[in-house]
Amino acid sequence: MRHYILIITFLIGGLIAAQESPHRYPFVKYELNHLNFSKDSSAFLKFYQKLDSFAQNKRKQITVAHIGGSHVQGGTWSNTFIDDFNKEFKPSGGGYFVFPYKLAKTNSPPYATSFSNGNWKKCRCVGKDFCQPLGMCGMSITSNDSANFFGVALTQRAVFKKFNSVKVYHNFNSSFEFNISAKHNVQSVRIDKKELAYTQFDIEKAIDSLSFEMIKKDTLQRDFVLYGFSLESNMANGLYLAALGANGASSGSFLRCDYFTPQLKSISPDLVIISLGVNDTQSKDFDTEDYIKHYDSLIGKIKEIDPNIAILLTTTTDNFIRRRTPNKRTEKSKEAMIQLMYKHNVAVWDLYSVMGGFKSILKWQKAGLAGRDRVHFSPKGYIVLGNMMFDALNYSYHNNLKN
Repeated sequence: MRHYILIITFLIGGLIAAQESPHRYPFVKYELNHLNFSKDSSAFLKFYQKLDSFAQNKRKQITVAHIGGSHVQGGTWSNTFIDDFNKEFKPSGGGYFVFPYKLAKTNSPPYATSFSNGNWKKCRCVGKDFCQPLGMCGMSITSNDSANFFGVALTQRAVFKKFNSVKVYHNFNSSFEFNISAKHNVQSVRIDKKELAYTQFDIEKAIDSLSFEMIKKDTLQRDFVLYGFSLESNMANGLYLAALGANGASSGSFLRCDYFTPQLKSISPDLVIISLGVNDTQSKDFDTEDYIKHYDSLIGKIKEIDPNIAILLTTTTDNFIRRRTPNKRTEKSKEAMIQLMYKHNVAVWDLYSVMGGFKSILKWQKAGLAGRDRVHFSPKGYIVLGNMMFDALNYSYHNNLKN
């Protein structure tokens, strides 16, 4: 009986969100903007308890991991979602997992950038770029330079502006040595955690960028491998975002990453959002059973971290194939999501229906919210997605509090 009461309140929450949302477009189905649950929503009830503790300053951090393809790699969707969270809870701290996309010569999220004077080779969980090893972001970069520097910086568009602790995820190759660049003139404490594949630097003061000097000591082992940075502010309570996006990734791509589960475990996510499916449904060989099997395996890997972790699946956005053909396979992927919801007791945000369903991407494009390829969204469109996803989760959370 409690389950049905919760479902009703989630639906009411969607209606409230539709009434109060600052973004109003006639083609968006705001009344459908709610979370869907199976009979067992206990994982999210536990997540909401964590939010309660966080709101009461009894919990130091809430960590959100958002997994996907180009929609997530672009960063605006995820960053808007966490920005809305930040406005709601108003914490003093926070943090980001940042992959050095710029060094991999691909597009970066708006909140961070990377830099180096060395040569790096990209490894990605997709197509011709596939190689090992790969981390939780579905990517890695390698260098064999005798000496170079590399670093990371937050931008003005970051929700969290400074950090005082950095984890550098890398392989522990004895042929290479790196440390914080002397130009920073900061005191730090270094901790090498080989079993977790990262080196942690705790810094005396909060900063917005950091660089490292790397030296090749010998030629016994090739390649220093870099998987990314965790930028954290541990002086105050905060929200932490790990946007794990790889252009072109499909439902099976992250299963090819050997270090996906151990690296994800190292950030201890409280909520994992999975937004995959566009690249699956773009293929003429799309098979619903394979799609479900891939999600079965991916969910299984995530639940190895915590069997009760809150997992939110977003249905595939409406899209066109080669700009000309409306993609009917998207409806099949939505049906697969509903099956997965009941099978694994995860939540589903039906973004496909909220968008307006079949061919709705045309209306988003006309309104300046989607690109000419009729697959991707404009920055403004990704902001709308981030706002609506937060609305759906936040109203579910608040309506649960009322009960």
